[in-house]
Amino acid sequence: MSRVRILDSLETDRLILRRSRVEDATVYRQLWTERDPRVPPHRRIDPEGRPTVEDIAARLGAAGDESRPGILTVERKDAADVIGYCGLTPYGNGSPDEPELAYELLRAAHGRGYATEAGRAVVAWASEVGYRRLWAGVWNWNVASRRVLEKLGFRETGRVEPVSVHGYSLLTVREL
Repeated sequence: MSRVRILDSLETDRLILRRSRVEDATVYRQLWTERDPRVPPHRRIDPEGRPTVEDIAARLGAAGDESRPGILTVERKDAADVIGYCGLTPYGNGSPDEPELAYELLRAAHGRGYATEAGRAVVAWASEVGYRRLWAGVWNWNVASRRVLEKLGFRETGRVEPVSVHGYSLLTVREL
């Protein structure tokens, strides 16, 4: 049986990773609008414009935000602005004992090493609290995220999700 390990906040040289707040909804909505068109429809804005900022704010305001346990908002220290999220989730390819690393940053924040920096902090925390293994899924065409995962010590397992019109998802793992 797993013991409870709560990822609450982390800090790096340039970033603060903290629990999400209702006021982060605008940036989270922007992430939805910036997603690559190859991302499956359930992860993009639908024809009715959902999720809206209000939809996201309502979810973030829910008690404990149970839909995103362990996912932290990423904020730049120097600018005090929110640029995305990074953390661990038991959903997707993860489980409570071997969670999945998840991250997404605004396009304006790409190419500056923020995803790697935030990911390193989360991986280090996971190791310190006793996780033995982390997982991460990544689209085959998402070269930038594949490089981030490689820098974080993840390796491709050889498991590939079925090919779809969106490409295919590669499963990676990091032993701690």
